[in-house]
Amino acid sequence: MGYYDDPKIVGDYIDMAAGYDGRELVAALIKFLPAGSAVLELGMGPGVDLDLLSQRYQVTGSDASQVFLDRYREGNQAADLLLLDAETIQTDRRFAGIYSNKVRHHMSPEQLEASFLRQHAILLPQGIALHSFCLGDKEEFMHGLRFQYYPEDLLLSMVAPHFRILGSIRYAEFEANDSRI
Repeated sequence: MGYYDDPKIVGDYIDMAAGYDGRELVAALIKFLPAGSAVLELGMGPGVDLDLLSQRYQVTGSDASQVFLDRYREGNQAADLLLLDAETIQTDRRFAGIYSNKVRHHMSPEQLEASFLRQHAILLPQGIALHSFCLGDKEEFMHGLRFQYYPEDLLLSMVAPHFRILGSIRYAEFEANDSRI
């Protein structure tokens, strides 16, 4: 059983994350990806960013937690949702954009490399991937859940073999320059 397979933990996460969204990240994606494009959100959690993305794109939400998917579907019956692991991304569908907001920090460097390779395979030609990461150089575990903080140079070296980097910016989520897209 995964960490987010517990309905109480999912509820606690939703309460803790209230007031946070990826508005700044979606604004960055809009600069590169035309309206109406098909976008896959990896690790949608409660669906806050999915709602933002759906205002402009044909969006598919995904998560490895059926609990998150079920909770979101309660209020959004027509939502296009997939139960997907962010590493293996087992789908035959292809997308013009792939988006994630601080989901990759639960992955080891090896898992992240595998995810980038799989993302490249499901992106349409000229597709865009936009991800945010926690910057740092440490790994922590809380309740068995990994939190991997990546140094900027390592992230860029992992992305470069799979994607042409169109931009990379630092931003503050909790403190100055703690995050990167």
